[in-house]
Amino acid sequence: MAIKIAEVTDKSSLKKFVAFNIQLYAGNPYHVPGLIEDELMTLRKDKNPAFDFCESVYFLAYKEDKIVGRIAGIINRKANERWNQQYARFGFVDFIDDEEVSAALFEAVEQWARGKGMNGIQGPLGFTDLDHEGLLIWGFDQLGTMATSYSFPYYKEHLEKLGYVKDQDWNEFQIQVPKETPEKYKRISEIVMKKYGLAIKKFKGTKDVWPYAHKIFELWNEAYRPLYGYSELSEKQINYYVKMYIPMLRLDLITLIVRESDDQVVGIGITLPSLSKALQKAKGHLFPFGWIHLLKALYGKGKIVDLYIIGVSPEYQNKGVNALMFYDLVPIFNRYGFIYAESNPELELNQKVQSQWEYFDMKRHKIRRAYIKHLK
Repeated sequence: MAIKIAEVTDKSSLKKFVAFNIQLYAGNPYHVPGLIEDELMTLRKDKNPAFDFCESVYFLAYKEDKIVGRIAGIINRKANERWNQQYARFGFVDFIDDEEVSAALFEAVEQWARGKGMNGIQGPLGFTDLDHEGLLIWGFDQLGTMATSYSFPYYKEHLEKLGYVKDQDWNEFQIQVPKETPEKYKRISEIVMKKYGLAIKKFKGTKDVWPYAHKIFELWNEAYRPLYGYSELSEKQINYYVKMYIPMLRLDLITLIVRESDDQVVGIGITLPSLSKALQKAKGHLFPFGWIHLLKALYGKGKIVDLYIIGVSPEYQNKGVNALMFYDLVPIFNRYGFIYAESNPELELNQKVQSQWEYFDMKRHKIRRAYIKHLK
């Protein structure tokens, strides 16, 4: 049967676009579905402030009137200017194990990119670094996280047959939480605080976080700016993410490092109990019962803690600030019974961030890849 490719042009088909991911992976023990409403917010031009400098297109693939695949095309003009390139991105990609389906989807998004004057396409990438990035290429028997997407092993084979080649890889680590903070971290932390006039900042209530909310994302911009594909967050985006993420954080699992002289944030460590199992139970829906599973995971007992944002101001990198964060967090992790931490994706070329695990018992257990294809 012929594959039909249809552009998503209304709210009804956009909901089908989002729901397809959950339908395709139904029953898979490693896939972690996102919340449908959150993904709709990301994809809607009237909701996501990234559309101030991005444009997108969404395609669905049909076979015998049944949805069998999806893909998004994105052009991030700010990123293209930052990296001096004319690339489109593909993302939000899923398809059944049928080469005709994947070929038709990528042909559609490549034609769209050419029509926009782009000479290359890379992905999977989203609008910003806070969207899912990279195709899982190793570690298919490992549970995903809220910050990542799962993919069947055949995705990699399909993309490479279509001429896509490696652009960048991310590693993910499973890190054993030590029973005690490594002695070297203790010594380094005490020296760093005294030498640079730094202090550990903790919060008792959400109202205490708000004065630091924008500072957290400003540091995110500063620390992540040199990294692959990064698109600096605008003030409008920062406001958007502050409202979205700050209310759901566990305050005792946040560690900020501030400069005592001016209260400037120079290090951020934002961690959360794993919500993966809870999201699987929610099956994409916050209501009527999804929120209960998420609340239990957020404040109940669990074995896994996810490291979502670990960042240090460039001025203080390689000066022991990372050690200072774990000097604070390791005792807290032990208090709540966490056995190991998920690093979430770290660029393979970013030796600075990966070197922070050298004093921990850890193993790499997942790899994901960004692909690129030059368009003629």
